[in-house]
Amino acid sequence: MRELVSEAEVVAASGDDDLVVWAAQGMRPGVRAWAYRDAVAVASPEASRRDRLAVRGTATQVVPLVRHALAEAGPSYRPLGDAALIQQVVEAAPELELAGHFSWMGTEKLAPPRQETTSREGAGQEGAASWLVESAAPEVAELLAAANPDSYAVPGLPRVRRWAGVRDGSGTLLAVAADAWSAPTVGLLAGVATAVPARGRGLGERVCRFVASALLAEHGRAALMVDDWNRAAVAVYERLGFARRRVAAAGLRT
Repeated sequence: MRELVSEAEVVAASGDDDLVVWAAQGMRPGVRAWAYRDAVAVASPEASRRDRLAVRGTATQVVPLVRHALAEAGPSYRPLGDAALIQQVVEAAPELELAGHFSWMGTEKLAPPRQETTSREGAGQEGAASWLVESAAPEVAELLAAANPDSYAVPGLPRVRRWAGVRDGSGTLLAVAADAWSAPTVGLLAGVATAVPARGRGLGERVCRFVASALLAEHGRAALMVDDWNRAAVAVYERLGFARRRVAAAGLRT
């Protein structure tokens, strides 16, 4: 096993895999990484509110690497990677069990907006998406509580950096999205929510496009996590140009 001590080493070991590089978080304090033959593992504490162990490689090398990483980093870390890989790891390591399936989506370039979306934005029904001031945090929290109570990103959490939103003509906040847990070369979109009465107007897509554009300009890549059952959200992200990657998480059996 070889410990990796820099982001450049993680990039080289993983082939610049955006999920693994995101987990490295620029190798901020607390992050650790290892390589074993063709496998790489990055232990990232509180990355999107989980102690995540992002892995890549073939199962025969990932299994001993995961065991080494869990012994070094601790039992709270959850192996995360391509769904097929995690399934193979769980089958080979009886101490592990599947914790869930979801999707990682990423892009280096947004798709052009649809004509109907452009027309709607110019109609003046709601304002353009923009960054919100810090004093809007209670409004964001209220909207999330009603429209996306399971959101990992909420105002006030460490590394939830900033929020964008769309307001109506009266100033009511209708849709939000966050720049949260972004890494130097992979910005993360999170905390997406649209007020229930305002759904179907393209506001979620509007605020996501705004945040994703900013992430691409700053980090070069944008990514997000989405539940597989949330087909409406997946469709929005695909329209924006995000490519879907099925992933899974595992954890130690209790």
